[in-house]
Amino acid sequence: MTTSQLVSEIKKKQSFLCIGLDVDLDKIPQHLLKEEDPIFAFNKVIIDATHHLCVAYKPNTAFYEAYGLKGWRALEKTINYLNDKHPEIFTIADAKRGDIGNTSTMYAKAFFEDLAFDSVTVAPYMGKDSVEPFLAFKNKHTILLALTSNQGAFDFQTKTVDDKELYKQVLEISKTWNNSENLMYVVGATKAEYLADIRKIIPNSFLLVPGVGAQGGNLQDVCKYGMSDNVGLLINSSRGIIYASNNNNFAQAAALKAEELQQQMKVELMHHHF
Repeated sequence: MTTSQLVSEIKKKQSFLCIGLDVDLDKIPQHLLKEEDPIFAFNKVIIDATHHLCVAYKPNTAFYEAYGLKGWRALEKTINYLNDKHPEIFTIADAKRGDIGNTSTMYAKAFFEDLAFDSVTVAPYMGKDSVEPFLAFKNKHTILLALTSNQGAFDFQTKTVDDKELYKQVLEISKTWNNSENLMYVVGATKAEYLADIRKIIPNSFLLVPGVGAQGGNLQDVCKYGMSDNVGLLINSSRGIIYASNNNNFAQAAALKAEELQQQMKVELMHHHF
């Protein structure tokens, strides 16, 4: 999927919402546990209820790996269902991979070829030769962890090295890598005030922004500092949408929460003249 296809989808739906499919069997409605594949059953209902309100879905692979083989099968069924029913929706394997050379190529094959995701999240700690193998895949996107919204972000990412914060150096150096036009970046919503600086370095790249809602980030601030000439934002909500209710009405509750965010996004898009 190309960036321009993603942008046209955003404009069509008046939404830049990404829904995180982080399925925890302890949190889903109990009646689904009787299903043969509770994880996929849950995802299918959520997708059916919300696909018209979002432009991306992001399964965090840890929530599938935790259940072993049956979890991985549920992930495969989920991505196949999305690619089959909603090929226009951008898909993100939130796997936070990153290793050198051939190993990275194998990780990339797992998510880009075997599972046919549009993108995968990658950690930059090991540098160029751990990320370029992902970037080599045509029309696939590598979403680099740039500035995250967790407490430990301050352990390394904001440390000053040679008079410049490390995350800024990561952004600058990443632009020099082969096929860097296939890069997107993760920037936590609780770091909204950093977005202006980030946009100076990467004015047009898409940013995947977690942390709006449950983690306290503010949508309006993210748009004010982070929106680019091509929108350039995917704002993720996971728990706030998928666990809006754990009763039989969970699908409607999820759709209501998604619509609430989509309506706010519509206002922002109008405000920024898209």
